[in-house]
Amino acid sequence: MKIYAISDLHLSINNPKPMNIFGAVWNNYLDDIQRSLERVGADDIVLLAGDHSWAMTLEAAAPDLKYIGGFPGKKVLIRGNHDYWWKGIGAVRAALPQSVYAIQNDCLRIDDVLICGSRGWSADDKTEDGKRLFARELLRIEMSLACMEKMRKADDKVIFMIHYPPFNSRYEDNDVTALFDKYAVNAVVYGHLHGKDCRSKPLVIKNDVKYYLTSCDQVQNRAVEIL
Repeated sequence: MKIYAISDLHLSINNPKPMNIFGAVWNNYLDDIQRSLERVGADDIVLLAGDHSWAMTLEAAAPDLKYIGGFPGKKVLIRGNHDYWWKGIGAVRAALPQSVYAIQNDCLRIDDVLICGSRGWSADDKTEDGKRLFARELLRIEMSLACMEKMRKADDKVIFMIHYPPFNSRYEDNDVTALFDKYAVNAVVYGHLHGKDCRSKPLVIKNDVKYYLTSCDQVQNRAVEIL
């Protein structure tokens, strides 16, 4: 079994919103992503770290979720900051196609892989509201990791999915990375960052934890194989 990740698809199947206004990298980007997924087997995992659809309601997001459901492998989603359609987790899970799973502050086991997830918040947001949201998300991250810890077995691999980057633009340690260290996470998958001028690296290794940036325009619209 292999594990792949890609994020920030920003789908709008029934109400097209051209993404190439953000640059040439978005030209035919979904075709590129689908070609990159041709190597994915039925037993493999595809992680999608948020910003799946521009839809505002779960009903409107249905065609986009169906599109994701057509990808090969077992797909695992977390919520991004633009996923306004994502309301209660129960309703989201009930609407997902077969072989698509959603995580929200909890943990999913697929064979010997434990996948945790939470949206997160910007570590660079130092406003009072930003500090409050960061603190709230920190609690949710630990909730997910605590759930994982109860399920963990000796040979399990642990992956945490978070939409926002878990560190600031200087990749400095903070309370979020401290939690990943505390719970001995193997890999972290994140997205959210876009544009040719954003400061980003596709892989950062801190304290033996591998951090993978998977925003599709930052990885040339190719699913990244992790671990």
